[in-house]
Amino acid sequence: MDPNVLKTPPAFGQIHVSDCVEGMAELPAGCIDLVFADPPFNIGYTYDVYDDSLESDEYIQWSESWIRGVHRVLADDGAFWLAIGDEYAAELKVLAQQIGFQCRSWVIWYYTFGVHCKYKFTRSHAHLFHFVKDAKHFKFNADDPAVRVPSARQLVYNDRRANSKGRMPDDTWILRPQDLPYGFTADEDIWYFPRVAGTFKERAGFHGCQMPEQLLGRIIRACSDPGDKVLDPFSGSATTVAVAKKLGREFISFEMSEEYVSLGTERLEQIRVGDPLTGAADPLRSAPATNGKKNETKAEKLAREEERQRWATQQVGPQLEFQFETLRSMTDGELINAFREIHDGHSVDRVLLDPVLSERLESACRRISEREPAASLRQRLIELRASGSLTAEGIHTERPTTIPTTTLERFSYAAELAWATLVQRYPEHSLDDIFTDPKLLSEFDREAVMHAADADPLTLRWCATQLRSWANVAREHQPGADEPERSSPKFSAAKKWTTTSGPSSKTGSAKGGLYQVLAQDDSVLFVGETSDFSVRFGDQLASESAERFWRNEAGGQPKVRTALIQDATGPERRLAMCQWLQENPATSRNLVSLWKDLFEIQ
Repeated sequence: MDPNVLKTPPAFGQIHVSDCVEGMAELPAGCIDLVFADPPFNIGYTYDVYDDSLESDEYIQWSESWIRGVHRVLADDGAFWLAIGDEYAAELKVLAQQIGFQCRSWVIWYYTFGVHCKYKFTRSHAHLFHFVKDAKHFKFNADDPAVRVPSARQLVYNDRRANSKGRMPDDTWILRPQDLPYGFTADEDIWYFPRVAGTFKERAGFHGCQMPEQLLGRIIRACSDPGDKVLDPFSGSATTVAVAKKLGREFISFEMSEEYVSLGTERLEQIRVGDPLTGAADPLRSAPATNGKKNETKAEKLAREEERQRWATQQVGPQLEFQFETLRSMTDGELINAFREIHDGHSVDRVLLDPVLSERLESACRRISEREPAASLRQRLIELRASGSLTAEGIHTERPTTIPTTTLERFSYAAELAWATLVQRYPEHSLDDIFTDPKLLSEFDREAVMHAADADPLTLRWCATQLRSWANVAREHQPGADEPERSSPKFSAAKKWTTTSGPSSKTGSAKGGLYQVLAQDDSVLFVGETSDFSVRFGDQLASESAERFWRNEAGGQPKVRTALIQDATGPERRLAMCQWLQENPATSRNLVSLWKDLFEIQ
């Protein structure tokens, strides 16, 4: 190629498979208004294609190369935000300043679900540096209501002298919200947003390091305008560009992993400009409270929530300008129109179980009515479908939910474990009740993801619906009185349960069948079926929380017995499991009633 011929710059609105240094080199100088970078921390994290264990000097040198690239492409009045851990926060701050940036703010992001440490204080924060090129000329939307916060005069003293626009955040030290649940506000430069754990509905599911959408929303609103260009050099889970798209910004990102690019692009295709950000902007709604009793009743939980709401109303109620027309229930017609607006051809089940579509539905409903609880709206939508009202209004759902059967079979065990746990907690609730009530659904997600960290919430929820169908089919195919009884599967001797405990054939290839998870006293805790013992045990013991769960259940190291069922299909394996559970129903973690009599839990 003629070196004098200019290359076509990478297109905006895309995630590009490219090293960010090479990708930024192809962008025109000064073309970007806001950069948010969450680079690898060099702490040995396992990425798809990147080595996160560089020598310190090599990491600093690499960081210098990409930060210089950011400085070149950033507009003179642009902003550069850098997220980094403790290990290199000081070094990269100094390095960025040597390159030509000036630090406007050093924000501490406090998150929950920090990694537990045995011999030091548990880390639950990251550093967010706000850099600019020119300290006297930079974009910062100080008057944006989404950036400003209520002042003490407004919230506490109800002082008429208070600025109606609120105030800018200031520096402060705070207690954790769990320790002082009503004493924390998000108006400081120590920002509380929960880390995106596996149980959170905004979890993309394919990348372990993910920023909350609300955190990115604050930064993008403060440092850019609609139509501005936002760059993320390290796309990862694609959260930066997802939020940028929702907020009406142009965007571009680079990512070395082809798989992450493919999955991130799929995430972007499901987003429309104007979609609400996932996750609660209010920190108190962003993570489960920890001050309730472990086994409190539903009534006690409701009373505690009402007390929290009463407290919040007393604090901010006098300052709110209520729109009284929204304090009413929606009519059926309004709910049908809200569903029409967001369903995008999908069924009611898909809308209620898909975190993205569910958020869109709630947002559309809230624009009409803020009074009716989400659980009530979801239940009414189910009733409208059952009555034929949606079809009568010309709403057709042509788009099927296509989750591969292999994926559903792979993670079905996690859905059953989560479902069984909620049935034990709330025996009066059916699966439909669980999926209708957002609070119960969140509990289901937390339990399921603990057992299947690599699965996303939609997949796990859909697994539960499939379990119901599979169990029904298995029960219907039980042998009749005039049919010969099938022989019971023959289980192997018990051995220590690890990711490599599965049997193998003479050729060394893994096979499928049934397995029993045993306690120390050899009582059966759980019976499962799988097409591949190696994959199932790897999934089921993938996380520390799952291993800890089974150790607690077993009273020590759990054991396992396996029963090979050669060349069996999924329905055949489930039929064998159904038969075994009907004969041996004393497992503690199976939803035995599902496999014995579906109507007992409906």
